[in-house]
Amino acid sequence: MTQERPSKPTLSQLRDVVQPEAVLGRANAEHWTGTLYMRRLSIYLTAALIRTPITANGVTGLMILAGFLAGPALLLPGVWGPLVGALLAQLQMFLDCSDGEVARWRRTSSPKGIFLDQIGHFAAEGSIGLFLGLRAMGLMASGPLGTHGWQYAFAGALLMAGIWLNKSLNMMVTVARVNAGLPKLPDAAEVRALPSRSLVGRARRMARFVPFHRMFHSIELTLVTLVFSIVVAVVGGGPGWWQGYVMVLLALIWLVTAGHVLAIWKSPRLASQ
Repeated sequence: MTQERPSKPTLSQLRDVVQPEAVLGRANAEHWTGTLYMRRLSIYLTAALIRTPITANGVTGLMILAGFLAGPALLLPGVWGPLVGALLAQLQMFLDCSDGEVARWRRTSSPKGIFLDQIGHFAAEGSIGLFLGLRAMGLMASGPLGTHGWQYAFAGALLMAGIWLNKSLNMMVTVARVNAGLPKLPDAAEVRALPSRSLVGRARRMARFVPFHRMFHSIELTLVTLVFSIVVAVVGGGPGWWQGYVMVLLALIWLVTAGHVLAIWKSPRLASQ
């Protein structure tokens, strides 16, 4: 028989159930902000939410909304757009921690919740990429857009596509293994290990010192964009700065995606045995 849980648990009781080591110790699923500070704060939000009628999927819905709005927020002028975008990305991650905690406490974890969670992350990161291109285009700026503004909107769409493809690759590994009748891989660093003397393995080790491949998560991308906007404001840079920024991001995401494909191909994750 399932043990009844208190309607008003203490933080200690709640933490034992919703933040077990199996969750906090995940090598790849747990974002660094979760380890650093989000989980320390989300327990208080979770404690408040479980006293309300809102479901875990309802919390995920709020997470989806916050993450998606981080993109349109970038169109606000000056530093305000990137600042609001960064705050919304933080709110998205905060809610992302709490929705799973609510589900674990209420025993309502389900494939639907995982599905909605993935929608939230894809919506946020794609939205940020697209709206960076629209900002570089000058969509909300005063005056004419210029005859070539569409090129930066298109660059934003390509940036969004690259972010989505790169994010999908690990899911493609899961689908490939399931269709091949192989078991699910554990969430551990060793399953992504590459031969130490291979060119790809060396490149991956070098990337640890300059981990630009990690910057396309909503948290990192909005924080980098906020820092960039502050630099632009201080030096008095014009629209060309944002256009150059988007083109650099576009080149980086497709370089990262190509490297990610190669790393998966060379790793043990697609081995038939």
